[in-house]
Formats: sequence, structure tokens, C-alpha cells
Amino acid sequence: MTNATPATLEVRDLHATVENKPILRGIDLIVRQGEIHALMGPNGSGKSTLSNVIMGRPGYVLTQGQVLLNGEDISALTADERAKRGLFLAMQYPTEIPGVSVVNFLRTAYQSIKGTQVSALEFRKHMKNQMERLGIEDSMVQRYVNQGFSGGEKKRNEVLQLAVLEPQIALLDETDSGLDIDSLKLVAESVNDLAGPDLGVLIITHYQRMLNYITPGYVHVMMQGKIVQSGGPELAHQLEDKGYEGIRRELGLEESAVAEEAQV
Repeated sequence: MTNATPATLEVRDLHATVENKPILRGIDLIVRQGEIHALMGPNGSGKSTLSNVIMGRPGYVLTQGQVLLNGEDISALTADERAKRGLFLAMQYPTEIPGVSVVNFLRTAYQSIKGTQVSALEFRKHMKNQMERLGIEDSMVQRYVNQGFSGGEKKRNEVLQLAVLEPQIALLDETDSGLDIDSLKLVAESVNDLAGPDLGVLIITHYQRMLNYITPGYVHVMMQGKIVQSGGPELAHQLEDKGYEGIRRELGLEESAVAEEAQV
């Protein structure tokens, strides 16, 4: 059921370091339930670092600013506590979990986030509804999490997690990374199917191609650890025409100031 007041993720003047190296240098961003935002930028601009700081991933140190969810400062909360409050992160490189089936992983995560025990039958019904919605076969959820999965299967599994866990705000970090065109279309169609008034989405991507299939209402360009430009979907097409180098020259940004994005 749609909330009367949409859930809101707000990032205020966010600065962060990784291994004592400054990566984020003052980020301001608001994503509301029902909105689709795209965060674009060249490699090394700090995009993945931002998603990890928002989610509270260990090793990413917030040194200044706040992360607010529905007005609550969640900056000191652990990643699982943030998830329980309605945040979700689909990672660029999903982790393999040998010996744990997708269905058992999802049921455990669902019960943890909802804070209640759910019978196997009840959960199976909920999961099956989402699988049918996304066109995911039963054989996938019987396999171990991401073990032996293709790149496309890993990303579809992430989208299934998103559907089953029902967050308010989802961060999709380089969901198009490593996908062929057919897999990209399948993943994009799934995200489009889930998008709506109950879900806010921040798509983090290097390329414009993902946005050929998902149309954001808002596009932000990130360089040197800052959001340097924001606009509507037309901004993504401008990036396609001019390239990041063209935008950098227009804004008078020095190439040497680009932050090195940490892959932790």
C-alpha cells in the first residue's frame, strides 16, 4: 500500500574516506519513494563509494555530513539496521555464498528485515508471486547464491532480492556491468516492473545504455567526488553526445582533481 508521505533518502554535505583517502567531497542528494534517479560519472568519480557509504558498508568512513532516511540520521547504524529501515543495495559484484540456497537466503533476509518469523509456506507464496512477476524460474532459487551464475543471472538474482524484500529506497550499483544486451534488457524490464509509488530507485551507472531501457526522472553527474550537474533525462543524452570530458571542460574542472574510486 502506498504511503501518504513518501519515504525519503537525503544525503547532506557527505564527505567520506576509504583507507584514509578522501573520496567523497560534499554530496547533496534527495531520493523519494516513487522517483527514479540516475547517478552517472566516469570511473574514479566516487559513485560506488557513495552507495556503500549510504548503506553503511564497513571500511567506508563518513567524515562529515549526514545520511537521513525519513528524517532520521542513520549515519551511525549498521548495514543491517539500515536495511530494516527500508534501504537496499544491489552490488556491482554480487558475492557467492556456497552451500546456501537462494530460497533459504531470501527467507532469512526477509525475516530479519521484517522482524518476524514467517512460515516456509507463507514465504514461498510471497517469493513465488515475485518470481512470476519477474519471469524467474524455480530452478534458480534452488541453486546456491550466485555460485556458478552467469553475470545476467547474478543481476536478476539481485532484482529478485529487491522484489522479495520490498524496500522503500533501492540503490542499484552498476547493475548493467558485465551484461550482454539481452541480459541488460531482462534486468531493465524487471526494474521497470518493480518501479512505482512504493519504491524509490537510484541507478548508479557509468554508461548511458542502461537508461535506454529505464527512463529516470532525474539525472545527476558525479565527478571528483561531487555532484557537479543535475537535470532531467535529457542530461543523459547530453552526456552521450559530449562525453564526460566535454562536461568536465564546460564546467572548468581540473582533470588532476578526480578522486580515485576505491574498490573495497
